[in-house]
Amino acid sequence: MAARLAAGGHDVTVWNRSPGKAGPAVEAGARQAGSLEEAVSSSEVTITMLSADDAVRAVALGDGGVRAFLPSTAVYVDSSTISPETSAELAGRFEQFVAMPVLGSPEAVRGGSAAYLAGGPRDALERLEPVTATLTDKLTRFGTASLALAAKVTANFLLLGGLAVLAEAFEIGRAGGLDDDQLKAIFAESPLVAPGLRNRFDTVLAKSTEGWFPMTLGAKDAGLAVEQAAGAGRDLAVASTVRALLESGAAGPLADADVAAVARLYGE
Repeated sequence: MAARLAAGGHDVTVWNRSPGKAGPAVEAGARQAGSLEEAVSSSEVTITMLSADDAVRAVALGDGGVRAFLPSTAVYVDSSTISPETSAELAGRFEQFVAMPVLGSPEAVRGGSAAYLAGGPRDALERLEPVTATLTDKLTRFGTASLALAAKVTANFLLLGGLAVLAEAFEIGRAGGLDDDQLKAIFAESPLVAPGLRNRFDTVLAKSTEGWFPMTLGAKDAGLAVEQAAGAGRDLAVASTVRALLESGAAGPLADADVAAVARLYGE
């Protein structure tokens, strides 16, 4: 995101809690800040992207966090996949807050084809338009930050659940005597396989660990889905099973593997 904004002519300053990770953005024209304060204190728009609720709270609301240095007139955007409740908490602490999670791979973000879900006050969304126009032409607006996150959690569960079902479908086919070439010939272009799953079709079939969405974050997102449903009194059998499956992968040597490696949980 930072690299695309910098390449698109925006004045971008970047900062990361882990040193050394801002290289691609700097190469695209962004300036690297030495501290969060330096990155935030003169910004018109600040965007954070972090791994989970606790990390977002620490960076946004903790001592020396975004809230301590963000100009009162600036828009604060969080693009992390977190719970709707945490996003609503941020909306209550920042006057101009927008939740803007992303649907798409890093490559889709770089190329401008990723979809964004933006929820927040209308005036904040309007002020954000020069940024979103550079990032994408696929923007869905919501009236609140929590709705944007509810949509993101729902979409991620559809992907995670689909990967688990695809992996099991391959195991069913193999159990029936089909080899992988036959499975690929039948299903690689089948309308039964959604486009979002087709991007990982080959990796699931090969039980590959390569990718960009680690199992630990997949387990976290499946947990968010179960919690979102439970908050409305819904006990969902498939969601609970997918969460348990991903948590078992995240607890072992597949923790850093792509979520498509859920196929490895069924043996080699």
